[in-house]
Parts: sequence; C-alpha cells; structure tokens
Amino acid sequence: MNKSARLLVAATAVSSMAFSMFALAQATITVSTWGGPNHGVNTIVWPTWKAWIEEATEDRVTVEVVHDMGPPPAQMEIVADGIADASWIFHAHMAGRFLATQLPEFPTFEEFSSEDASAAYWHTHQEYLQQANEHRGVDVVAMGVHGPGQIFTRDQISSIDELAGKRLRVGGGVMSGLAEAMSVTGVAIPPTGTYEAASQGVVDGAMLTLESLRSFRVAEVAPHTLTVDGGFYRGSFAIVMNPMFWDQVSDEDRAAIEGVSGERLSRLFGYMMDVSDQRGVEFGEENGATFTQASEQDIDYLRGVASNLLDTWSEAVKSRDVDAPAALAFFHEQLVNEAAEESIASSVVSD
Repeated sequence: MNKSARLLVAATAVSSMAFSMFALAQATITVSTWGGPNHGVNTIVWPTWKAWIEEATEDRVTVEVVHDMGPPPAQMEIVADGIADASWIFHAHMAGRFLATQLPEFPTFEEFSSEDASAAYWHTHQEYLQQANEHRGVDVVAMGVHGPGQIFTRDQISSIDELAGKRLRVGGGVMSGLAEAMSVTGVAIPPTGTYEAASQGVVDGAMLTLESLRSFRVAEVAPHTLTVDGGFYRGSFAIVMNPMFWDQVSDEDRAAIEGVSGERLSRLFGYMMDVSDQRGVEFGEENGATFTQASEQDIDYLRGVASNLLDTWSEAVKSRDVDAPAALAFFHEQLVNEAAEESIASSVVSD
C-alpha cells in the first residue's frame, strides 16, 4: 500500500471513529405521549421542541416520541419510574395529588388565548405554586392551559337547567365541582374514551375543549355545544421530565434544553391548544355541529358557583403553603403582560 492509500485509510478510520463517537455521545429524550396521532401535542409541540433542542445543543440531544406507553393518568408514574424521560400530564387525572394547579381552571367569563395563559401560568407556578411540591419525583419543564372548556351533548340544549340529570364525561378538578353544581352526573373517563362512551350511550355528552370536536371525534357523537365566553373551565397541564435524564448530558446541554423549555415551551403548548381549538370548531361546523351561547341568567348563576369554588380552593391550598389571593392576582397580571408579547407562531414546526 502506497503512502497516499495509507493516508486515505487513516482518514477514513478517523472519520468513522468520530462519527461513532458522535452517535454514542448523542442523548435522546424519550417522550411518552397520549392522545391520537393527529392531536396537536404530537403534530406541533413535540416536533417543535425536538427542533429547538437539536438546534440549541448542536444535535447532541434529540427527542424520540413513543405512543401508547400507558393511559393518561399513568404518565406521571411512567416518567418518575424512568420508563420514559418525559411526558405531558393533565393534573385532574390524578385526584388528590394536585390542588395548587387548579388555579387557572376557574372560569373568568373573559376571552384570552391559551398561549398567553400558559406563559402566565408558567411564571405563576415558578413564583407561587412550586413550593406546594405537588410534582415531587419529576422536574417540571413547562406548564400549560387548554382552551375554553365547553359542554357537548348528544341532544341540543339551550340552558343549564336542561343539563340536570345528564351524564357527562368529566376529567376532575374544577369541572367536577361545576358539574355537581349544575346537577350533572359526572363520569370520570379520559378524553380518549369519550367517543366510545357517547356512542354506546354510557354518557349523554362531555365537558371538553373545542379541539375535541376533531381530535377525539366528539362532533360525531355529541355535536351540540353549550358555550360560555372564556369557557366553563380551563384545564391544567405540565410537561415533566425524569431528573435522572440530566445525568446523560453536559451542564451546557442541560442549560440549552432548559433555555428552550420553561416559558417558551409553555407558550408553545398554549399556541397548540389555540390552533387545535380553531381546527375543532371548523371541523364541527363542516359536520353540522351547533353552538349555543349560555344566557346572561346562566352566566350570573355560574359566577356565583365559581366564586364559591374559588373560596373553597383558596382555603384548601393554605395547607400547601400557597398564598391563593396573591397567586391569583399575579396570574391575572401576567395574563395582561403576556398578551403584549409576540406569539410563538413564527418558530413552530409541524409534522
């Protein structure tokens, strides 16, 4: 072998070794996800977060999304046990564990975007709620709020009185208190089970978000919607990670990942909910869904219910070292501040 050939072989070997070392060095965040494959969290949030992380870490860290690792209520445990590195959780799925996180769920009877609300919620969690230690065992990397929770029924209704005795899907939290106040029989099932339950007559409808008309096929089984400005309720989410994952990356890469999480990831989650709600309404309208606005009389009634629920919650969270009045005031201040910020839309990646 001549000198040129030896140099070529050596260069190839060095190149192969470097590639192998890169492959070995690259860390992967395994994300457990739930919701259908067309749900916005799977088509918007995870692809965008992956792109952000790969750019921020210069491809040293990537994201792999795995479906159906477990049902929605099991996601917290899946991450805490290290079966997955990260997931998204809905706090109301774990009755009894989460209380402070009900803060953004109460109805406001005012319109605001889920993007702004999620960013405001992140700051409120960091400032007032994290000391409740309700996410023990995992690291919180984002907080999220879904869009206006409305009421979907198989038969068209025009007032809250007509809901009495109806069996509606509920997900826990504030919506359970509202259901009880409206004399509704709440049936605790995940959103992914709503289509089957309604089609089989197990429930007469559901308390869900507008995006569910499309993503969970609610328009096919409960096409009539009773609406309230800002929603009867909102829903509280978090994106969580196993703390042991940080052992797989450098301090530099951890800082890079955290830099594209927190407020930015929270805003992305809310943006996804806004887009999904819009798509849900469009899908519902195309398929004959109806939308009925609650009357002023019903709104007045709901204001009283919400006030009572807030008083009860404020008293309850004292035991978890949460100053409810201060936290609520801060959250609403942040809503105003975040509404003045630029949307995350320009940096979103979609599958």
